Amino acid sequence: MRRQFILFVSVLLLLTITSACALLEGPQRPTIPTPIPTAPPLEMGAVNTGELVYDPVSSIVPAVDPAIVSLLNSVSQQQLMGYVQTLQGFGTRNVFSATDQPDFGVGAARLFIYNEFLRVGNGRLQVQRQSFPLNYNGLANDQENIIATLPGTGDNPGIIVIMAHYDTRRDNLLDGTSRSPGADDNASGVAMLLETARILSSREWNQTVVLAAMAAEEPGSYGARHFVQEAYLTDTPILAAINYDTVGGRTGIPQSIRLFAPELNTSSSGELARYYDLTSSLYLPTFPLTIIDALDRDNRFGDQREFIRANLPAIRLTESVEDPALLNSVNDSWELIDYAYLQQVTQLNVAMAANALGAPARPDAPSIAPMSTPGDYILAWSPDPNAAGYVISFRPLESANFVPFRFVGANQAGNVALTGYDPETTYGVSMAALDENGRVSLFSPETIVGP
Repeated sequence: MRRQFILFVSVLLLLTITSACALLEGPQRPTIPTPIPTAPPLEMGAVNTGELVYDPVSSIVPAVDPAIVSLLNSVSQQQLMGYVQTLQGFGTRNVFSATDQPDFGVGAARLFIYNEFLRVGNGRLQVQRQSFPLNYNGLANDQENIIATLPGTGDNPGIIVIMAHYDTRRDNLLDGTSRSPGADDNASGVAMLLETARILSSREWNQTVVLAAMAAEEPGSYGARHFVQEAYLTDTPILAAINYDTVGGRTGIPQSIRLFAPELNTSSSGELARYYDLTSSLYLPTFPLTIIDALDRDNRFGDQREFIRANLPAIRLTESVEDPALLNSVNDSWELIDYAYLQQVTQLNVAMAANALGAPARPDAPSIAPMSTPGDYILAWSPDPNAAGYVISFRPLESANFVPFRFVGANQAGNVALTGYDPETTYGVSMAALDENGRVSLFSPETIVGP
């Protein structure tokens, strides 16, 4: 059954073969599935109301962890600049460029990325080539995603995927010889990926993270599609996927970044966007997100769409203002990038990753039952012995924000009554685990309660 599903998805997705940096063909946008999050109802007869903790209060809240701040301070502008210069120096990274030359073409670029993951990985990164064929308009060339896995020490089998594509193009997608520097699009994203690998590999984490340099995004996000298909075939649960594409910035643009998530108020991608906003606002409040309720920019796409089409939570981050004159242009050069801006993007990513990877495991959705008083609810779950506390969100569905929160200490967890909610409001209820330093896990899938 799973293989039949993969075949169906493959056939469906192969219909789209346009460039990520060009307009989509035809007027139709990709259809984004909107799952309705649910959780098993809690049978009131199974609850011992005498053991309930009513409206608990806890001092364990999401907070800035000094250990994470030290990681952010180690993000190097010089490293980022060096990576962008090196990738541009391969002349072109077009999918149909040379694969057998040491200093030119896509083959040289992916070999550099592979070796750099090994170099900065501190012996902890497991690096592999994920190969797949690309046949496009009568041309064929073997492609490789470069996958670096940093295994977690916990027992949660899920993975968090952080990705950036490394291929480039000019106006002619089939031109594998002309200069195509692709500094902002998307050596900037790959530089962020490599610098993140260096920093995260300096220590161990609870949760597994995959840092993926994706191939063949420009002709139609083929590398991401192959990655998602392999994840299904190997039963690898993907908890979150974050795509960085064109994040280098330029002098004078707003010091913020755009985050794209479709069906923002009801989808798992929207929930991931809220988590990213929560962690980034703690650590870089002066470099905010502009969250946009969309798959991507108008009539555009990126690698995140392959995850979303497979019903997985995924978001895209892109610089605050793009320059159309640089799009697929020989002028997209390393000198135009603002490396202070790219440094902040990398710090955002490290802050998000360090929370999601270092906190206790993402909890399952709690069971929820209404109480006799309208607007009061009982929540029950199995507490994690590694959690110092929990943060619970009752989010009105029309709100794009998690807050206001309720906080539960470890000694109160497992069977709580939360009161005083509006009985006429429909809420999305989710929870995250906290450690003693205030690191916050990914949130559980939302459960819909209310009218």
